[in-house]
Amino acid sequence: MTASALTQAFTQHFDAAPTLLVRAPGRLNLIGEHTDYNQGLVLPGAIAQAVSFALRLNGTDKIRLRALDFEKSYEVAVADIKPLEQGHWANYQLGVVAGLVQRGAQIPGFDCAFGGDIPSGAGLSSSAAVECGVAWGLNKMLDLGHDTMALALIAQQAEHEYAKVECGLMDQFASLFGRAGHVVRLDCRSLEYAYFPLDTTACRLVLCNSGVKHALADSEYNTRRQECAEGVRIMAQKNPEIKSLRYATLADVEASKEEMGDVIERRCRYVIEENARVEKVTKDLEAGRALHEIGELIYASHNGLRDDYEVSCPELDVLVELAHEAPGAYGARMMGGGFGGCTINLVATDEVDNFVAFMTKGYQDRLGRELESYVTTLADGVGEIFA
Repeated sequence: MTASALTQAFTQHFDAAPTLLVRAPGRLNLIGEHTDYNQGLVLPGAIAQAVSFALRLNGTDKIRLRALDFEKSYEVAVADIKPLEQGHWANYQLGVVAGLVQRGAQIPGFDCAFGGDIPSGAGLSSSAAVECGVAWGLNKMLDLGHDTMALALIAQQAEHEYAKVECGLMDQFASLFGRAGHVVRLDCRSLEYAYFPLDTTACRLVLCNSGVKHALADSEYNTRRQECAEGVRIMAQKNPEIKSLRYATLADVEASKEEMGDVIERRCRYVIEENARVEKVTKDLEAGRALHEIGELIYASHNGLRDDYEVSCPELDVLVELAHEAPGAYGARMMGGGFGGCTINLVATDEVDNFVAFMTKGYQDRLGRELESYVTTLADGVGEIFA
């Protein structure tokens, strides 16, 4: 959405011009899935697709929200905010305001209109973009003084307490900390991070949207957290130093596999192996190794998500199978919480059109489903839009 279109839509709805325009990108994750809430390593980047916000203080005690993409409005007094029914679109913004208030901020009434081009349900974290855009905008508009990591944690808390999804920090972190042309490795235990260039002249990141979002995604996500926590509890009986799966080794899993049982053992094994893959990919990026070597690790990530963590689905598996045969593809895997959404594909730049055509036809032939694909670039994180 252009700055002028956003300003016009805001002014038309609220009868006044906005004072601040903000862009908050979606994110992709090259590798490191379901590791963040286990204090592990992730390798995300912010993408060109984003949610844009127009904001202003309105001189009242009311928060007035306008969702431009589906023409819905919501209004509430700041003092009366509370979680709405699960799935309500305003929960993300309200959760951010609640988090700021908990940290001592005096939040006056404000108007906010927002809209964007992140496909909903595609696993590109439109919810995190909404949270981060509002957090960043209010922090700037009210001069609250929170640093960027604090804003990421406030946005994550909003997801936990208002959206009722026990997500890790990766989505919010990536939206706020993205850097054009780079992926960023976040250590979710120490919160240390480092940037790694991903040369998008030689390859492109292509997202293939399965077009499905199975209803069990959120509930199974929370179940996986519980299964990992149970694995940690069991291993800690033998080694009290194991406070999360980040502290565990495959030898620790092996030593406790009888007490764990097959399911929990496989969950823990996947997370430990995925952390190792993140480490290997960052070393390969630094060393400038061939893209097919990185691609093999991406394929291995999908195999683990499908077989050991069991968060894939038939549609995603078909897309990864097709990628193995597609022109120009170096690697592919499901991305995000699972049970639908997108696959991420590392594709040779000069083969992108052929890749998309092959995948589109193959998905239609195999499953009778239309395929939407998005070619994207790595973009900067949340920031102000200047008209």
